[in-house]
Amino acid sequence: MTGDLAARMRSMTWGALFMFSLIWSTVAAGKELSPREIYEQEAPGVVMVMGYADGGRKGSGGTGSIIQSDGLVLTNAHVVIEEQTGKPFARLSVFLKPARVTGESKSDLSRMARAKVVAYSQPLDLALLKLDGVTEPLPVVDVSESGRARIGDRVVAIGHPEQGGLWTLTTGVISAEVENFNGVKGKHVFQTETGLNRGNSGGPLLDGEGRMIGVNTAIARVASDGLPITSISFSLKSSVATQWLREQGVGVRAGQGTPMPTGQVQPAADQPPAPSVLPQAKLTEPDLSIKPTMKPDMAPPAQTRPYNLDQLISDRAKAEADLDSMMSEMRGRMKER
Repeated sequence: MTGDLAARMRSMTWGALFMFSLIWSTVAAGKELSPREIYEQEAPGVVMVMGYADGGRKGSGGTGSIIQSDGLVLTNAHVVIEEQTGKPFARLSVFLKPARVTGESKSDLSRMARAKVVAYSQPLDLALLKLDGVTEPLPVVDVSESGRARIGDRVVAIGHPEQGGLWTLTTGVISAEVENFNGVKGKHVFQTETGLNRGNSGGPLLDGEGRMIGVNTAIARVASDGLPITSISFSLKSSVATQWLREQGVGVRAGQGTPMPTGQVQPAADQPPAPSVLPQAKLTEPDLSIKPTMKPDMAPPAQTRPYNLDQLISDRAKAEADLDSMMSEMRGRMKER
């Protein structure tokens, strides 16, 4: 009986160890989520970014991801840098996702915060923003190690495509990997056939577990001979973004969701290109930001999408001007007393 009992005990021990290893491997591998589950989990951490010059006559729109609960947002540099000056737009507005997106811009874009650029790299097309007035923890987009992703893996994107809806979900797969994109050393990207359009710029490319493995950056739409190109889009790998963030003093603990601060973020005015990055090459692919097509004092065209960037910039510029005027008047009255 003693031998039989010992044999049973050994069998039970090995069985328990096998079940533990099976459970552990399943947890370690992560659960594959449906697109709906990914959207519900990560969309609250995705924002709309709008930059514009004083007066609202020049601007740009795109997408960003909250990577730290105190209001740090990762996006593309070309979304927040004025093309003519090469400097950040004078005004930046960031819109947080509402509980329910209705297609009515007045309610969908009611949660607005001002922001400032704290660091950027034009060669890598990355920018780090800080939201003003954050009083409670914000939802964060989880960051993963892009090295885990392979060609053929399913991915999704969340953003605000022109002519489409706000906080739009699109799906696809990784089509290819490209190193030193457009001749920029260290700028490694995924090519994907996930539906991306202008307005998706700076938004997250998410893997099957709902973690960010890329920053949506550029699209190829027309060949040199004018032939239309479809389903070719590019996302900067999260490993490149993570390394750049660490150089700015923001450490990202891959796969854990919450970036860990490791020091002070370098001011944008003093931000040089990373040492390993060559000067920016001329892009042949259009970026994904939306540019206004009319001046604010012109009559707006019939609205053909749930939001109109031209009108948004005009309205925000007017609101900012009215606020500045009111503050100046109040300061004048206080001096008179």
